[in-house]
Amino acid sequence: MNRSRWGYEELRRAMDAAGVALWSWNLDNDAFAMDAHGYRLWDVPPREGLMFEHLSEKIHPADRDRVREAFAATRTAPGAYEIDFRTLIGKDVRWISARGHGADAEIVDRETTGIFIDVTGRKQAEEGSELLAGEMSHRVKNLLAIASGLTRLTSRSSNSVEDMTLQLTQRLTALGRAHDLVRPLPGDQGDAALLGDLFAVLLAPYDDKGAFAGRIRIAVPRMGVGENAAASLALVVHELATNSLKYGALSADAGMLDVSGTLSDESVEIVWNEQGGPEVTATPEQRGYGSRLVRQTVDRQLGGSISYDWTPGGPLITLVFRSEMLAS
Repeated sequence: MNRSRWGYEELRRAMDAAGVALWSWNLDNDAFAMDAHGYRLWDVPPREGLMFEHLSEKIHPADRDRVREAFAATRTAPGAYEIDFRTLIGKDVRWISARGHGADAEIVDRETTGIFIDVTGRKQAEEGSELLAGEMSHRVKNLLAIASGLTRLTSRSSNSVEDMTLQLTQRLTALGRAHDLVRPLPGDQGDAALLGDLFAVLLAPYDDKGAFAGRIRIAVPRMGVGENAAASLALVVHELATNSLKYGALSADAGMLDVSGTLSDESVEIVWNEQGGPEVTATPEQRGYGSRLVRQTVDRQLGGSISYDWTPGGPLITLVFRSEMLAS
């Protein structure tokens, strides 16, 4: 069907389907008007006297000044523009894209017009992709560091090339099994695992036959860990073990790691105690990607907390999780 002009109702239906909101801005008195979808998007009631500054109050504080400056700059910048920013309505953060023409192009009666589009889904996908890329890069670097550390420490306890080859192969195989627990897998993840079994699998690469024999002790409550929590907990344990091998007790011949736990009605407490590693003379800075990843995982994915006590012999790390979160 060919038409030279589309009717209002047809354009309105198309805009509703696309989630597009219309707005107009009077450049003389700062008055702002929107269609019904725009008012819903900004969570403001339709009313006279709505000003641009009223909407600015809904913009996320971290983006507010940038958006004000960008809108002001559109007055002199010719051509189409697009500004993406966050709004904060209660505790709900949404991403909005504002689009229009700059330099007062196509202005009518001192009013410039444009559209708002909710782009929250796209932004969340972009952030997820960036997080995944950063996490994968971090894991690859850690795996290389682990392989180097395991090779160095295995060589100290080996009597021959064949003995070293056997020990190192066993540890790298165990490391592969542990790595399976910290990478995302599609489809069915299987049933819940026992908490002690998870720690045993994850720490097996560091306490297999040879140099690590008997240096890691695990005594945690017997309880099930759900498939969702298992991947998150595995990531945390993997990160702590990596740091121990690079900087802590597992990097030294006489280093010891003790993992213990207690269970209450509502929470599980895990104590990660390293002793015999390089002497801790000052509190290490924990600003790296790994430290942030651990804290975010414990807080957001497992509903828990993590605290550090830096003793001269090594870190004493306390992890507290909600029992119901571990079971999920």
